[in-house]
Amino acid sequence: MRTSPTRATGRKLISAAAVSAALVAAATTSVAVAQEPAAPGVTLDAAAQAVAVPAERLIVGYKTGAAEATSNQAADADAAAKGKEAGESLDFQRRLGTGAALVDLGEQLSKTDVADVIAEYKADPQVAYVVPDRLNKPMADPNDTEYAKQWDLFESTAGMRVPGAWTTATGTGVTVAVIDTGYVTHSDVAGNIVAGYDFISDTAVSVDGDGRDSNPADPGDWYAAGECDQAEGSSSSWHGTHVAGTIAAVTNNNKGVAGIAYNAKVSPVRALGKCGGYDSDIIDAITWASGGTVSGVPANTNVAKVINMSLGGGGACSSATQSAITGAFNRGTTVVVAAGNENANASTSNPANCNNVITVAATGRTGARASYSNYGSVVDISAPGGEMSTGNANGILSTLNSGAKTPSTESYAYYQGTSMATPHIAGLVALMKSANSSLTPAQIETAIKNNARALPGSCSGGCGAGLADAAKTVQAVSGSTGGGTTGTVFSSSTAVSIPDNGSAVESSIAVSGRTGNAPSALQVGVDITHTYRGDLVVTLVAPDGTTYPLKASSTSDSADNVNTTYTVNASSETANGTWKLRVQDVASSDTGKINGWKLTF
Repeated sequence: MRTSPTRATGRKLISAAAVSAALVAAATTSVAVAQEPAAPGVTLDAAAQAVAVPAERLIVGYKTGAAEATSNQAADADAAAKGKEAGESLDFQRRLGTGAALVDLGEQLSKTDVADVIAEYKADPQVAYVVPDRLNKPMADPNDTEYAKQWDLFESTAGMRVPGAWTTATGTGVTVAVIDTGYVTHSDVAGNIVAGYDFISDTAVSVDGDGRDSNPADPGDWYAAGECDQAEGSSSSWHGTHVAGTIAAVTNNNKGVAGIAYNAKVSPVRALGKCGGYDSDIIDAITWASGGTVSGVPANTNVAKVINMSLGGGGACSSATQSAITGAFNRGTTVVVAAGNENANASTSNPANCNNVITVAATGRTGARASYSNYGSVVDISAPGGEMSTGNANGILSTLNSGAKTPSTESYAYYQGTSMATPHIAGLVALMKSANSSLTPAQIETAIKNNARALPGSCSGGCGAGLADAAKTVQAVSGSTGGGTTGTVFSSSTAVSIPDNGSAVESSIAVSGRTGNAPSALQVGVDITHTYRGDLVVTLVAPDGTTYPLKASSTSDSADNVNTTYTVNASSETANGTWKLRVQDVASSDTGKINGWKLTF
C-alpha cells in the first residue's frame, strides 16, 4: 500500500495501489506492442415506456378460459374493439404455437399510439400479457482483435454477460468520470476521451512539474526503493488508462479490446500520482466531476453521471469524503468504488465503507471471490476482477502503456484487482443510463442488485447481491426484458429491523391504479441485509391475507444478505391493495433489516 512520500511526515494519501495491490501486468503475445433502493413510489416503466421503438404488431396472451384464447373469431373481434377504444385499426393475424394471438397495428404507429393500444389490452382482466412483436437481429461478436481474451465480458461461467446488453444500449450519451492516475494517450480509447482535469495540488505527488490544471495526462507514478514507505520500487502503473479501457475502449475498430459501454465518453480526472493521492484532491475531483463547484477550477463541461473510483485506503469514511459523495449522489451521479484488495472486511476500507456508493468486490474466472478481494456487508455487488495466480490470461485485459517510468508506446496488459472489477460496474451503469436516462443513483443500485445472478463460485464473508448480470439489468431498466415488457413498479425503501430469533416483521406496499388481477409472474424484488441469511423465512402476503412462501430457513446457507428477485403466480389475487413482505429470523445470534423491496406488475 502506498502511503506518504518519505520527505513528509503525517501525510496520508489514498492510493490506487491499496486497491490494486495485485496489479501484475503481462504482455499479450498477439499484440505488436509490449505489454480494475429504488426511490419510493417511482414508476420505472409506465405503458408509454414499455415500447422501446414504434411497433407494427403485438403478441397478446389470453388467460385460460377466455374465449379469445381459443377462438380466432373472438380474438379478431377483441382486436377490433380494442382498436376502436384506442382510436386505431387493429387486425387479428394468426395464432402462435403458444396459443397467443398476433395482432397487426395497421400503419406504423408512434410509441405513444402503441402504448395506448397496450394499455387497452392491459386493462382487460382476460389478458395475461401483451408485448410488442420485436424485430431481432443476428448478434455478432465485436471485431476487436483481442476480444476473445476478454472472458470477463462474455464467458458463460463467470463473465458479466455484457454482449446481451449491447442490443439495447452501448453507453451513448453518458459520460463516466474516472478519478484515477489520469490518462496516457492510447488509440484504442482516444475516440471516447473528453476533457477532464488534474486535481493534484502537491507537486511531489503530481510529478508533472505543476499543480492543478486542465491537463489530466498521466506522466507516470513510478517510485524508487525506499520511497512511498516501500522497501522496493515500482514501475508506473498507468492505472487510469487500464480502467478507462475497460469502461469505454473503442469497439468494432478491428483493434485491441472492446469496452463495456463502448459509445460512452470517459473524462479523466487526475487525483492519484506518485505514492497515491490526498483526500482533499479526491473530494474536489468528486465534486467537480458530478457538476459541483470547486473554487479556482473552471466549470465542468462534461458532467459525469457515473464516477469510477478504483482507489482506497484504510480507516472510516471521513465526514469530508462522505459530504462530497452525498453531493454527487444528490446531483444524480452514481459513484462506484472498489472494495479493496486486502482479503479483509471492506468495512475497514474507504471509500468502500461510505454511504451512497456502489461497493464492488472482485471475482475470478471460476466465479469465486478473488483471493485478494475484500468482502463483507458493505459490499453491494461482485464483478470480474481477475485471478492471475492461475495464469495471466485469467486477469482482466485492457489498454496500457509500455513505459516503465514515463510514457512510451501504447500496449495492452492483464491486471487483477478490485480496481479492475469496479469499471465493470461503472460501465454497466453507463449502459443503464443510456437505456433509461431518468434512472436515479438509488434506482440504479437497486436494479443492479435485483438482477444479479448467484455467484458461480464460493465467497466467504459476503460478496453482495452476487455477480452482476449486464444483459438482465439493462433489459430490466429499459423495459425490454425478453418475452415481454416489464410492468409498473411499486416499491418501499423504508428500513425495517429484523429481531434476532424473534417474531415476524412486515413491510407494506400499497398498490393502486391497476385493473384486474396480479400477473401470473409477479416479480418480487427483495433487498435484506442479514449476517446469516439461512435464519430467515421470507413470505409475500397478498391483500386478502393469502401467503406465498419466498424463502425457507436453512442451516446450510451461511452467506450474508438476501438480494434477489422471486417470481410468484399471483393471478388469483386482486392487484390493488396492500401487499406485505413478511420476514422472520428463526434462529439466534444474527441480526439484519429489510432495506427495501418492490413489486413489478
